[in-house]
Amino acid sequence: MEKNNRIYIEEAIRDKAEMIFPESKKTMGDALGFAYTKISRDEMIAEMPVNENTIQPFGILHGGASVALAETLCSIGAWLNLDSDDKTAVGLEINANHIKAVRSGGTVRGIARPVHRGAQTQVWETRIETESGKLVCISRCTLAIIRHRS
Repeated sequence: MEKNNRIYIEEAIRDKAEMIFPESKKTMGDALGFAYTKISRDEMIAEMPVNENTIQPFGILHGGASVALAETLCSIGAWLNLDSDDKTAVGLEINANHIKAVRSGGTVRGIARPVHRGAQTQVWETRIETESGKLVCISRCTLAIIRHRS
C-alpha cells in the first residue's frame, strides 16, 4: 500500500483500508506520487511532490493536481465511513481556491476532514499546505452515497 513506514491507519478500518491499495492496482495517485501518512474516518492525510508530474508549464504546482489530491482524500475518507459493503461514495461536486503558488522541488500535504457525514451525502474539506504549513489550496468536496454497482 505505502512505500514509506510513517503511515497511520485507524485500527478499526485497517482491513477495509488495505483492500483499496493493492500493489497490483495503479491509480492517478500513483502517477502523481501520493504518499499516504494517515488513513482514518476522521482525517485523511497524504503528501504529494511538486515535480514534473504535478507542475504546470510555468514551473508551479498545477491546480488540477491539487484538486486530484483533494478529491482522492475525500472520496477514500467518505468510503471508509460507510457501514455497508453495497454502497460507495462518488464525487458530486468539488471546488478549490488556490491561495499560494508552490515551485517545483517541494512537497505539499493534503489534510481532509469530514464536515458532514449523512446517509445520502457527505461533505469533506481539504487543506493543502506547504511543508512549513502555509495554505496552498482549500477545497470542499460533496460526495453522493450510492449503491455499489458491480
